[in-house]
Amino acid sequence: MTQIAARTPAPTGRDWFLAAVLSPSVITAVAVQGIGFLVWMLVVRHVKLGVAFAISGAFFYLLLALLSWLLYGERLTPWQWVGLVLISTGVALVSLTAQAG
Repeated sequence: MTQIAARTPAPTGRDWFLAAVLSPSVITAVAVQGIGFLVWMLVVRHVKLGVAFAISGAFFYLLLALLSWLLYGERLTPWQWVGLVLISTGVALVSLTAQAG
């Protein structure tokens, strides 16, 4: 494997930049980031920033736990489950309080 890598010249300069910018993974990442930004702007327009930020933070932890289980087979400890429940409960309380007030 190192012999093949040693014989294959790595792109440099403008060729490297174009290869990086035009790669499907970079284009997909930029598109997902742009869509996420637009969704965030729509959410912040309709919900208080503190509530929106709390919800997105809690969603991040839940999504991370789910993806790590699905993609890597990781299992959460009981204390990690307790933490996720506490975070989710706190966010639900903040959201309900914000809607009531």
